[in-house]
Amino acid sequence: MIRIEDLHIRLGGNPVISGLNLQIKAGEKLALTGRNGAGKTTLLRAIAGEVEPEKGIIHLPKDSRIGYLRQISRIEPGRSVMDEARRAFPELLTLEQKMRDAENQLASGGDENAARTLAEAEYRYRLLGGYTYRGTLERILKGLGFSAGDFDKPLTAFSGGWQMRVELAKILAGGRDILLLDEPTNYLDLESILWLEDFLKRYEGILILVSHDKRFLDNITGRTLELAGKRYWDLPFGFSEFLKRKAEILEKQRREAINQEREIKQTQQLIDRFRYKASKAAFAQSLIKKLEKMERIEMPDAEQAVLRVQFPPVPPSGKSVFRATGLSKAYGSKPVLRHLEFHIARGEKIAFVGRNGMGKTTLASILAGENDYEGILEMGHNVRIGYFAQDQSHRLPGKMRIIDYLEQQATAETRPRVRDVAGAFLFSDEAVFKPIEVLSGGERNRVALAGMMLRGFNVLIMDEPTNHLDIPSKETLKAALKDFPGTLIVVSHDRDFLAGLTEQTWEFRPLEIRRFRGDINEFLEARRLDHLQTLERNDEPTTGQAAKPTVQKQGARIKEMLKARRRLEKRLKNIESRIEEAERELQAMERRMQQGDTGDAEFFAHYESLRHRIDELYAQWEQAEAERERISAELEG
Repeated sequence: MIRIEDLHIRLGGNPVISGLNLQIKAGEKLALTGRNGAGKTTLLRAIAGEVEPEKGIIHLPKDSRIGYLRQISRIEPGRSVMDEARRAFPELLTLEQKMRDAENQLASGGDENAARTLAEAEYRYRLLGGYTYRGTLERILKGLGFSAGDFDKPLTAFSGGWQMRVELAKILAGGRDILLLDEPTNYLDLESILWLEDFLKRYEGILILVSHDKRFLDNITGRTLELAGKRYWDLPFGFSEFLKRKAEILEKQRREAINQEREIKQTQQLIDRFRYKASKAAFAQSLIKKLEKMERIEMPDAEQAVLRVQFPPVPPSGKSVFRATGLSKAYGSKPVLRHLEFHIARGEKIAFVGRNGMGKTTLASILAGENDYEGILEMGHNVRIGYFAQDQSHRLPGKMRIIDYLEQQATAETRPRVRDVAGAFLFSDEAVFKPIEVLSGGERNRVALAGMMLRGFNVLIMDEPTNHLDIPSKETLKAALKDFPGTLIVVSHDRDFLAGLTEQTWEFRPLEIRRFRGDINEFLEARRLDHLQTLERNDEPTTGQAAKPTVQKQGARIKEMLKARRRLEKRLKNIESRIEEAERELQAMERRMQQGDTGDAEFFAHYESLRHRIDELYAQWEQAEAERERISAELEG
């Protein structure tokens, strides 16, 4: 168990965490959330022993082994991928050296001491899994996207993102009791995220996970801690359910505060009315004592709303946006794209997915006009491209202030909206006057996205736009892209961001692209069925064996379950809309009652009927949601 008592941490003289009390049980998986700067990374560093608290205590299990994945890699170059990964097992490496030394001594005529040393080291080596740990590392490295041919390559041959994967592999393979993972999916493709998700579900130690990927958090964690300035929220739910419960608590607190304020006002009026009447003086004094003893309910701070912004209108492109014939691209002798044939029409919204290195970024940069190629690529009439590159944050002018950069990007039409757009990406008040060079990578990405919102495009090509974005910023961007009337091509591994955003999914495989009609959720469901059909083909009986219908039946059953889940999701949305409509009407009636308009008998009859209808709708929702969760759990199992 991890136990944190009255934790206070200051950085640069500013309070970051104040009065945190927390217990995390063995085997618990905790989502650590909050806005940028709320103290998430600081708390992880404090648990890892890298930050000294100003006050308070952090109790860790005795002899616990902590694996801490930082947002910035500390890997030293000069080793191969496998040599670096093996550093997750320092005692085994020491034993290997000891065994080699003893063997060399024996080979050169060593004595009994060398033989005894070898036997003792070999026994300890076997006990610690010395003959199996390399296989474990290979499985994890492959799960994170490396091939067997990569193991002996130097780390310097890989980008910083791939080096982070090696660091993650070391942490996952090292048999740690506590995992502290700070944005582990930032540099992973969809395949690797799905693998990591499955690994962490089966992990039996304590997990504290910082991520802005809502789906990833929902599928792994069962408890959420949100840091929010001087207060924090700690609820035993996954992230999406946490948001719902938190909103319910805040609304209840708000209503209680309003009711109490009304009671205080009425009581004060009675006190003022009877205070100076001798016959009512005792009554007035009792009311005064009542007010003095009353524990005041604080009105909750207003949650910062997710601002909706839109790309400015621009004349549409021609019906045909891109048409490729025999499009190919190679880097040196290594082909990445080969003989592609495709047509992208106006208004289409397409997601590029697949393992890293399959050509997603390459094709995006070719379409944006920033990369050369072989073959034919025709661009349609009046195509105006907005391109967000993976390294967009490094393309910004560092010496320029945020406000000046946004003013420079704005058109005459959008210049009055500069402050609103900056606020939507969490740059408000004095923050807009910061020079870009002092910003973090995530903050720079937000500046770049805000700049795009101020310019007119009818084709958007976006390569990993959500990396390092917090959840409010991602929701702002997604809402704007859903309303975008032009053509959208987005490279992303964020399933929650892609869900409902695109209408086509292009899966990049070695030297081919498979196109699928549907968003990321439908694509993943279809791929699951493809996997079952592959099993079915592999399970065909040999001569003399009885047929095995199990996989066929399983495939048909999953199809039916997927249909049933989609029907339930539509029903849930319908019920939620009816609840919202009924609650708006109920709130309007309650406002009339608070203003002294008591209505007639028919008014109160309708009021009670409305409350009863809302209760019934909630019961229907709970029943449908329980069934949906049951089906989802069976599908995932």
